[in-house]
Amino acid sequence: MSVNANDLRKGMAILYNSDVCVVLEVTHRTPGNLRAFVQGILRSIKTGKSMDVRFSSAEKVETVPLMTHKMDFSYKSGDDYVFVDPESFEEVTVTPELVGDAKNFLTENGWVTMTFIEEKVVSVELPPSVVLVVTDAPEGIKGDSANNVQKLVTLETGVQVSVPLFIKTGEKLKIDTRTGKYMERA
Repeated sequence: MSVNANDLRKGMAILYNSDVCVVLEVTHRTPGNLRAFVQGILRSIKTGKSMDVRFSSAEKVETVPLMTHKMDFSYKSGDDYVFVDPESFEEVTVTPELVGDAKNFLTENGWVTMTFIEEKVVSVELPPSVVLVVTDAPEGIKGDSANNVQKLVTLETGVQVSVPLFIKTGEKLKIDTRTGKYMERA
């Protein structure tokens, strides 16, 4: 299926120079006395490299279908992460580069949304929030409650988060995966 370059959106997969690419960023530009164009940053699926590309606004671009699946995190194998499809029990191994900062919030059997292009994983997306257990919380200092004072605690995944003084070891906390910040007790 082909679409106008004006219809390109972040996250779409397109065919560019005989290579499947994911659109990372799109900007529509209309300079003073020139014709409008679409500036895009694309990442090649084969090489993993990003490129800056300019399309005329009327140019046709071939799109590639994306498949998304809910997957459960199973275990870490060396540096790679292994996920399992809860329906077919098929395992998928993903590199640390593709997992990115999501590694800070992955727990056993925690779910993620994976996007596939031609059976290859192109992105791993966490739910908006996760519940994690506090493994190490230093005691708050008595009388230190004048203004919304925070302390650093360590969560079960090893990531550290600022929380209010009353949080103790063993408590479950709801963490925003987009910002990495404490939301509330769970």
